[in-house]
Amino acid sequence: MSKNSADQLRMRLRSLREAIPVAERQQASAQLCAELRLWFDARSASRHAFGHTEAEIVAGFWPLENEPDLRPVYEYLHTQGLTVALPIVVKKQSPLEFHVWRPTDTLTPGAFGVLEPVRGEKLIPDVMLIPTLGFTEQGARLGYGGGYYDRTLAQLNETGKDFLALGIAWDQARIEEQAGYQPEAHDYPLDAILTPSGWAQDTPAV
Repeated sequence: MSKNSADQLRMRLRSLREAIPVAERQQASAQLCAELRLWFDARSASRHAFGHTEAEIVAGFWPLENEPDLRPVYEYLHTQGLTVALPIVVKKQSPLEFHVWRPTDTLTPGAFGVLEPVRGEKLIPDVMLIPTLGFTEQGARLGYGGGYYDRTLAQLNETGKDFLALGIAWDQARIEEQAGYQPEAHDYPLDAILTPSGWAQDTPAV
């Protein structure tokens, strides 16, 4: 797909997202949070059953306008002893860094107006929750065009780190086959995608 075609698709998906009524977005965010709590609970139980007691690091994202709001999940994970991290844009055209977030922390505006945590120790996530503007049935993600998550996922993969990349999207983000979208070679596939209706493919293994 050409850049212009991809940009047109992004514009259409943004318009669909903006058209979702506020009350519907709030309800849909609550559905996402409920499903994520169930999944993380099952994952924690499975890890403990196999003797894994170390706290996992979960990388989330602070919601921009019209994005899913997962903040209740972050607070829940924090109470369960997991480490929650948020992304920081260190510089343009570079992978993201993730730094710890706590419910009492004050965030400050960073690049693109995204609120960022205080910079401390760089963390390597075990699970990444990734904002997803559009997605295909095959797990391809269409982001905002900056390539930050693709570079981040590629970097983590190159280190040999075992991690899960879970896309978080509205139901309206589904890209139908007739749209003709084809991911680029540098686009990093997601392990699973969650929408308010449920997992777009099979529920990811815990």
